Amino acid sequence: MYDHTSARGGTPAASLPAMLTLELFTPNDDARPVFLAGNFNGWTTRDERYRMEKIRDGHYRFAFKEPLELGEPLEYKYVKGGWESEELGADGYPPTNRRMEVPRGRVNDVVPNWKKHSAGYDPQFYPDIQIVAKRFDVPQLRRRRRISVLLPWDYKNSPDKRYPVLYLQDGQNLFENDAPFGTWGVDKRLAALAQKGKGDFIVVAIDHGGKDRIKEYSPYHTTKWGEGLGREYARFLAETLKPYIDKNFRTLPDRANTGIGGSSMGGLISIYAGLLHPEVYSKFMIFSPSLWISPRIYAEALHLTAFPATKIYLYAGGKEGANMVANAERFREALVRRGHTKLEFHLEIDPQGRHNEARWGQEFPRAAEWLF
Repeated sequence: MYDHTSARGGTPAASLPAMLTLELFTPNDDARPVFLAGNFNGWTTRDERYRMEKIRDGHYRFAFKEPLELGEPLEYKYVKGGWESEELGADGYPPTNRRMEVPRGRVNDVVPNWKKHSAGYDPQFYPDIQIVAKRFDVPQLRRRRRISVLLPWDYKNSPDKRYPVLYLQDGQNLFENDAPFGTWGVDKRLAALAQKGKGDFIVVAIDHGGKDRIKEYSPYHTTKWGEGLGREYARFLAETLKPYIDKNFRTLPDRANTGIGGSSMGGLISIYAGLLHPEVYSKFMIFSPSLWISPRIYAEALHLTAFPATKIYLYAGGKEGANMVANAERFREALVRRGHTKLEFHLEIDPQGRHNEARWGQEFPRAAEWLF
């Protein structure tokens, strides 16, 4: 697979013993070729130099004939083309990078499944989805949470480029095809945006707390719902998660390039977190927020007065209940009454809109274009 010759007498590299051989076994194989992408080639996908040899269905091999002088451990992944077709773990999620401290010998790897894209976009623009941690520490709540990032398609091939960031709640419902309540399809919508030269930002997806979701997303204590842990959760986003993301990814960390968003209870806590930490966020993507749970939220609008250049995209559907549209309009009026002269507010009302992930996914690209 190499055209190089050795320094000793021009011996063809193919005749040299392999320094490292990767054997790949995958039970869910198909006709797409398998490539290696890693820090040895700048994470370039569809790199013909690192196309694996197909031994038989479900069995592939690649041999590195020359030492890998990286100055760091070897990191790599398997892809059936680009990031829209990367390897998936047994749990159906993209795994962390494979890593070898000493890249030599023979390694047997298994890929249980592969990501498959649907029509509507060029797959080369599919984002690189990474699981930051399956059990990320949330010290403010004494819990752990899965955190994922959706990196722009050109992230690994643009080492000097930095990106705005959008923090989204209910990570389970953002990009997984088999999500229990449906999916926004953020991964595919980012690819479609990128194909148009838009959507050039990082999405950080924070999983909700399951049975504790309502408590964590509730700003205040209520008689009906009990304890509200929204303040602690908002502190986690601003004081723990954001510094970690800014340290480990190439972000534009300033307020002007940081957004927050979510839907339903996720929309409510996003409003509250943004109002509680207006020095952190300047962009709000709020879909169908559960404002009725916390009427006190309208009074919190005062906190934004000292921070100019704030953009709020608010969506509400007419088929979501009697008060959804009225509450959205009331929230907008609360901000207007506070005299936010430098606030940009877009209120999108869909008379036929229902309360579900599919509808919020449709709204995502429009909101993303307006905010970013």
